[in-house]
Amino acid sequence: MKSLRLEADQGGERLDKFIAENCEELTRSAAAVLIEDGSVTVCGEKKAKNYKLRAGDTIEVVLPEPKELDAVPQDIPIEIVYEDDCLLVVNKPKAMVVHPAAGNPDGTLVNALLFHCKGRLSSINGVIRPGIVHRIDKNTSGLLIVAKTDDAHNLLAEQIKEHSFTREYEAVCVGRFKEATGIIDAPIGRSKYDRKKMCVTEYNSRHAVTHYETVTELGNYSHMRFRLETGRTHQIRVHCAYMGHPVYGDDVYGKAVKGLDGQCLHAKKIGFIHPKSKEYLEFDSELPEYFVKVLRRLGEEI
Repeated sequence: MKSLRLEADQGGERLDKFIAENCEELTRSAAAVLIEDGSVTVCGEKKAKNYKLRAGDTIEVVLPEPKELDAVPQDIPIEIVYEDDCLLVVNKPKAMVVHPAAGNPDGTLVNALLFHCKGRLSSINGVIRPGIVHRIDKNTSGLLIVAKTDDAHNLLAEQIKEHSFTREYEAVCVGRFKEATGIIDAPIGRSKYDRKKMCVTEYNSRHAVTHYETVTELGNYSHMRFRLETGRTHQIRVHCAYMGHPVYGDDVYGKAVKGLDGQCLHAKKIGFIHPKSKEYLEFDSELPEYFVKVLRRLGEEI
């Protein structure tokens, strides 16, 4: 069950619309179905989907149990940077989805991992995301770590939580940052106006910190390096757009670029304490071909 409460300035909104905006699991039509099924109450009473909410109203939503389909092994080539009996580090190509979801039932990194690892992956994140400790967006390329055991998964997740897990990205951004180096400290939450997007907001948000430095200024563009202190959904993309310098090619938070298929953003470096040996391991990847082509087109010598 999920409980929601209206703030003083939120009165007048339709019940179905409010639920869809505040429950990322639901579309507006799905919210309407729950209301009609009696799975939603306002101050303990059932209301119609078009009920106009009042400041101070408390909404209780009984969410349906998620229906997960077993991901199936598929013989899909993947680049393994490192592997042992606890974990592996993968260099994900641009346009590859990490785990199955609506619209991408197969052909994902998880499908490839299940084939490669013969099903030996951690079970912490369930049957649809086995082994996935953290993820990167479909159109972001680069390194991510995958756990084979639950113990490894828990220890790696704890490092991410404690901010001792190294994650460095490189990107091409529109415009030039006022300061060559800096920190973006701005909370990120789901947009109230578009549930598919994140934004900098104080409303239902989480602490988010990104460190940045300029690698090269390229006319009205910048080759940038970012280090994540936290790991919120779309964090670098949202923070860059918030600063007025969206990631080049980002068709969600900026502007699409013909032939690029999404943002020019690469997870270049990853570092962590190995859950078994307790040694610090760090891996650095080469910039992929699409990224290098963008830099050369903008005038950087590579």
